[in-house]
Amino acid sequence: MPTVRRLLILILLLVLAPISVSAASYWLGERRGNWQTADRSSAGLLPAPAQHPDAMIRVFAARTVSWRGIFAVHTWIVMKPENATRYSRYDYTAWGEPIRVNGFAADGRWFGALPETIIAIDGDRAAQLIPKLQQTIETYKFRRYGDYSAWPGPNSNTFVKAVLDTVPELNGVLPPTAIGKDYPYDDSWFGWTPSGTGFQVSLGGYLGLTVGWIEGVELNLFGAVLGFDLRRPALKLPGYGRLGLPQTCAC
Repeated sequence: MPTVRRLLILILLLVLAPISVSAASYWLGERRGNWQTADRSSAGLLPAPAQHPDAMIRVFAARTVSWRGIFAVHTWIVMKPENATRYSRYDYTAWGEPIRVNGFAADGRWFGALPETIIAIDGDRAAQLIPKLQQTIETYKFRRYGDYSAWPGPNSNTFVKAVLDTVPELNGVLPPTAIGKDYPYDDSWFGWTPSGTGFQVSLGGYLGLTVGWIEGVELNLFGAVLGFDLRRPALKLPGYGRLGLPQTCAC
């Protein structure tokens, strides 16, 4: 029994400590003021389409609005077919029609928060994958008014995860702070991971376990993800994110 108690205390500390660090960072310097006036301009992460004729896929993540940014990021998908003259950005939001197309600058700050690139694909491979991604977006299950739910999902991260899972060859993995990514959008509670390299269990997005070579080991405790990345060695910490090698995948 003492061993079990110590293990539970250790897990609790590993959950609360990184969230406390994230909270301190928010209160001491990252508060972004009123969301209505927050900066949503381009962060300069994408070249002008005319300067990059090749097909392109990007997945971006940025801390979400107000205090919720302590715990979570918002993710979105950007695509550009070969020789296209503009990018297409896809978000899943709580207001208006859930799937929002080009509602913001493709690489825009998320209400003041600077985005980071999670997945980057260019050239012929991107050109081959874009039609698959677009098909999934067009047929996404939770696309009606009122379907959005911030916690445990389906939310923006559930949407991006569902789209990425349709192209398992991407080996795309969202960060541990993408709360909602573990929501079972296909109503499945147990099965193989999208990469086929392990298994996953999800109890409605509230509790879950993922074990796989591509996905790593992740314990989901009410949306807080604790684990480690096997491929790109790093700890996965709730609130804080990754501690180790960077997330970005030039897949």
